[in-house]
Amino acid sequence: MKTTLDINDSLLANAKALAAQQRTSLTRLIEEGLQLRLRSSTASTKVSKRKIPVFKGRGGIVAGLNLCSNKAMLDAADDDA
Repeated sequence: MKTTLDINDSLLANAKALAAQQRTSLTRLIEEGLQLRLRSSTASTKVSKRKIPVFKGRGGIVAGLNLCSNKAMLDAADDDA
């Protein structure tokens, strides 16, 4: 398919030079770049679907601890140390 793109002049010049150096077409160079970008986008999506580990240990909140008070939480944390 043919399409028209607006590409920065210096980027286009660098791409043309690289295509010539690699003895390939500018079209092929652009296609390869898009394929790489799309693959990396798919790979990063897979990483975000990992499960978050959940601690299933015993214990819990100390009886009488006010969870709405930062001071009470910090004091309780200091008592355990």
